[in-house]
Amino acid sequence: MKKFLWIGSLLLCFHSVVFAQRHTARDTVVEFSGVVLTADSLQAIPGVSITVKGQDRGTLSNEQGVFDIVAYRGDTIHFSAIGFRPKDVRIPLDLKGNHFSMIQLMVADTIYLPETIIRPYPSPEEFAREFVNYKFPDDKYEIARKNTEAAKLRILALTLPPDATEATQLYLNQQAQRISYAGQLPPQNIFNPLAWAQFIQAWKNGDFKRKD
Repeated sequence: MKKFLWIGSLLLCFHSVVFAQRHTARDTVVEFSGVVLTADSLQAIPGVSITVKGQDRGTLSNEQGVFDIVAYRGDTIHFSAIGFRPKDVRIPLDLKGNHFSMIQLMVADTIYLPETIIRPYPSPEEFAREFVNYKFPDDKYEIARKNTEAAKLRILALTLPPDATEATQLYLNQQAQRISYAGQLPPQNIFNPLAWAQFIQAWKNGDFKRKD
């Protein structure tokens, strides 16, 4: 019997603590509302970002500058808008009641850019000369034409290493040739007239010249 009384007392105490915490949390919640106006002309500012610092909660002012947000006593409310200086407001800890209203005035933030001086050309003749000699960048067709020139393709073929497909094909061809002439001497191209013709043509083209 004493065991049941002890358990009942613990449950009653736990219920009292939870009720007190809920009551305290309910008392600290504040409905913060108001209107945001310009400080010089008292015009409504729409789209002002109103956030609780340190928390992912916030709202925006409507077209009349009116806002409404739920916060706690002691929270800092941050007001920010493009073209205005930011402002922080702290909800009083000794606030009586659960409603807090205010008119927030925001001062316009003026940003001065560095001076830019635009000067004309000294004379119309110099402007005409610069305009005629201006080199426009190549378009896509001109770039494609330069990339497909025979001389450029020949240089790329001699300088670029083979890719994976070409290297694999070259290795397979070498293996096939080695297996085909296994046990015998491979033919020599020194007596091949086609090889001599290719050698003479390459010599005329200057393929064997030193390229410093």
